[in-house]
Amino acid sequence: MKKKGYVKNYRKKSFFVYFSLRLIVILILLLNLFDRNYENVFLCVLTLFLFLIPAMIEETFQIDIPSMMEIIIFLFIFAAQILGEINSFYTLFPHWDTVLHTINGFIMGAIGLSLIEILNDSDKVAIDLSPLFVSIVAFCFSMTIGVFWEFFEYGMDSIFKLDMQKDTIITEIHSVTFDEKNLNRVHHLKIEDVVVNGERWDYGGYLDIGLIDTMNDLFVNFIGALVFSIIGYLDGRSKNNNLENWLIKLKKRERKNEKVA
Repeated sequence: MKKKGYVKNYRKKSFFVYFSLRLIVILILLLNLFDRNYENVFLCVLTLFLFLIPAMIEETFQIDIPSMMEIIIFLFIFAAQILGEINSFYTLFPHWDTVLHTINGFIMGAIGLSLIEILNDSDKVAIDLSPLFVSIVAFCFSMTIGVFWEFFEYGMDSIFKLDMQKDTIITEIHSVTFDEKNLNRVHHLKIEDVVVNGERWDYGGYLDIGLIDTMNDLFVNFIGALVFSIIGYLDGRSKNNNLENWLIKLKKRERKNEKVA
C-alpha cells in the first residue's frame, strides 16, 4: 500500500510558504532548546503541528482548500504563535491581537460560506439556498467560532492562570454598585489613586481583567465576518465566482466508465 504524506497535498504556491515558515520555526525551536526555554519549544512544536492541519483536513474529508486560503492560514498561525507569543508582538504592538482577530473573522466567514456552498452543490441535498441565507449562515458561523475562542481564552486564564484575555488600564468607573439607596442610579467615579497590597500603583488607573479585550476581539471579529459575508452575498447574487480562490470545495473523484461488451 502506498503511504500518503500530508505535506504532499500542498500545492507549489502554498508549499513554498509552508516550507519557508516551517524552516524558520525549526530554527527558532533549536535556539530556544539551547537556551532551555521549554515553553517556547512547546509553542514551536505546536506551530509545526498546526501547519499540518490543512493537509490533514484535506486528506481526511476529501476537500480542496485553495492555495490562497492555505497561505493566509499559515501566515496567521505564524503571526499568532511565533511572532505574537514568542516574540512578544502582542505587547510590543498594541493592535497586533486586534488585526489577528479581524483576519480570523474573515477566514471563518470564508469557511462558513464554503460549508454552505458544499451543501448547496451536493446532489444528495435537494435544496437551493439563496445568496442572502448563505451569507447570514457564514456570518453566524464566524461569530460562533469567535465566541468559542473567547470561551477558550477565559478557560485557560481561569484554570492555568494565564493572561490570554489581556488586561486594560481604565481611568473611570461607571456603576450602580456605589448607589447606597439601591435606586439603580449610575455613579461615575474617576480613578485618581490606586493602592494594591498597601503599595501605591503608578499605572494611572484601575486594571480591567479582560472584559474590554474580549469585547474588542468580538467586535473586530464581527467586522471581519460582516465584510466577508457582504462580499459573499454580492458575489453569489451576481454569480461572478470572484471568491473561487477563497472557497473550500469537495475533491472531484475520477470515475472510470466501464464498457459493457
